Amino acid sequence: MKELAEAYERIYGVHFELEGGGATKGIRRVHNREVDIGGSCRNKIPGVAEERAVRMSPVAWDALVVMVHPDNPVSNITLRQLKEVYEGKITNWKELGGNDAPIDLLVRKSKISGVGKTLRDLIWANPDQKFKGTEEFPSSGPLEKAVESRPNALGVSGISSARKRDVKLLSLEGKAPTYENIKNGEYLLYRPLYITYMPRNNPKLKEIKRFIAFAHSRQGREIIRAQGVVPYLDATGLTAKQREQWKIARDLAEKRAEK
Repeated sequence: MKELAEAYERIYGVHFELEGGGATKGIRRVHNREVDIGGSCRNKIPGVAEERAVRMSPVAWDALVVMVHPDNPVSNITLRQLKEVYEGKITNWKELGGNDAPIDLLVRKSKISGVGKTLRDLIWANPDQKFKGTEEFPSSGPLEKAVESRPNALGVSGISSARKRDVKLLSLEGKAPTYENIKNGEYLLYRPLYITYMPRNNPKLKEIKRFIAFAHSRQGREIIRAQGVVPYLDATGLTAKQREQWKIARDLAEKRAEK
């Protein structure tokens, strides 16, 4: 959002006051009309009044990536292994082909955070799934920073922010989180990124729609690609494949680990 907003301001002279806070704030603060426009890396939660009326406009496809310390020798993880790490069934790096050291699992505190909710949806299809983390973090930034400095850490975040950190990104089921692998659905943990706004009684609606159109323009898509994510219009086929691919991800997560 930051890079798109800066480019939009240079062209149209419209300034954005940007602040972080996560996917839930990006939906609910828009609903409460505390802000004009927001961003979210998860969809709305059905039945939640604070989210129901918000319009979600997808602009990109993001990957959830498994981060480890740069010196960690492990380079790949299966969905089954990742599931068992989060369930506390795999607790030592040697079980993943690494050093004989305890896995320092870093997790988001909120179950409805963008990462927390999406991970639970994709791997467990259970929004209440408990994670056996060694430490909880209120947002992704501090979690990513902790992975940089803790040799035995493992955490999950979105690729657009994780790629800016001094961390190692693991392949998943033998597929690296590259642009092409995300675009064609070969990398299985992916999700839409949304621009959020209120469609009714909104004096800024025309400007918001122009900003969304800019995100889908050639220049906007170049900016999105530069962040390591896939412009939504570059991979419209993922929308049709999404349900099938997520089922594949859950099936692989349930598959018994090879001995």
